[in-house]
Amino acid sequence: MRTVFRAPRAVVEGTERPAAVLVAGDRIEAVLALDTPVDASEIRLAADEVLVPGLVDTHVHVNEPGRTEWEGFASATRAAAAGGVTTLVDMPLNALPPTVDVPALEIKRKAADRQCAVDVGFWGGAIPGNERELRALHEAGVFGVKCFLLDSGVPEFPALPDPREALRELASFDGLLLAHAEDGALVGEAHGRRYRDFLASRPRAAEDSAIAGLVRMARETGARVHVVHLSSADALPLLAEARADGVRITVETCPHYLALTAEEVPDGDTRFKCCPPVREEANRDALWQGLADGVIDMVVSDHSPATPQLKGTGDFGSAWGGIASLQIGLPVVWTEARRRGWSFADVVARMATAPADLVGLRHKGRIAPGAAADLAIVAPDETFAVGTLAHRHPTTPYAGRTLHGVVRGTWLRGRRVDPDRPAGRLIGRGDA
Repeated sequence: MRTVFRAPRAVVEGTERPAAVLVAGDRIEAVLALDTPVDASEIRLAADEVLVPGLVDTHVHVNEPGRTEWEGFASATRAAAAGGVTTLVDMPLNALPPTVDVPALEIKRKAADRQCAVDVGFWGGAIPGNERELRALHEAGVFGVKCFLLDSGVPEFPALPDPREALRELASFDGLLLAHAEDGALVGEAHGRRYRDFLASRPRAAEDSAIAGLVRMARETGARVHVVHLSSADALPLLAEARADGVRITVETCPHYLALTAEEVPDGDTRFKCCPPVREEANRDALWQGLADGVIDMVVSDHSPATPQLKGTGDFGSAWGGIASLQIGLPVVWTEARRRGWSFADVVARMATAPADLVGLRHKGRIAPGAAADLAIVAPDETFAVGTLAHRHPTTPYAGRTLHGVVRGTWLRGRRVDPDRPAGRLIGRGDA
């Protein structure tokens, strides 16, 4: 089957331009001039629509099996498809058992099988004492392993405050370590309804100290390190210097750190709680500059939902820390980006191409000959109010917000996604 998407506006090679994207089977066969005659069925985009590569979200907590009442593969991947995300990578913790060895990985794959509306890959976990499991996880197809430098919030995934041994093991086969970078010695107890007290309990210095340690260990071992959900802009100069020196360290941030500010968080509204926390407006502005400068490589959701009973306690100490945004990550980021003069293509590059490259899926996250025919049609100037979402639970700080960017359709490997007929695949490192 051949289909041509005729798009007066398409994001191709990092720029927006007219294109006819010819799809044959599950791949893009060619990118042609807009009116090139071809023998194929035709999808013609409206003047207000942009054809973009399917987004790649490499930081998603699906929580199944074990805590499926929080989220699950069926609901998470439906939400992803509704938001233009065609590939996600699931985090190793919050499911039971956590993905810290190959048997646990197989349990998770079995749970996900035939439920997924989009493609799903997996991270492994690095915890104290499982260094000998890391190579086996790598060979079984995980894209890397995640650790917490302080308490993760769930007892079955303990902290690894000194990951040197894991890094040495990973360096031996060029594996990747993801790190939740906060220094537990600098994190205080939090309780009560006042957001400023919670913010003070997890200062920028806690992130900065942890990141400095990761830089030292990455330099010492030669291993690859990825800093997840950066919220402290104070760490940007250190990261820039390390990268200039050849340290192999990459960085992500999340929609909530680019769109929300501490000044707007109402006391008691624990929908806004995440760790590390949403910080001040000036910090948000500096993160945008870090993204523009390339010190921050990408934007991914850190979709970390929980039941309303766990999330909405009103006490910033006891509420679950995580923002649900998988379905609306693109409009959240684009709404703020367009206000700052960014192009839509610039946002797509950070939310599709860069995350795909992080995990070595170079056939995803781009519109190019030979790439997967994972596509989305978006109306970037259309607005909508955040209402009912496909996540298992509706609890989100974006409820009722007016955002720009409506996803009008999502295609996976050349076929329009039908959430009632899940066709997503379970993918691994090296899949092309």
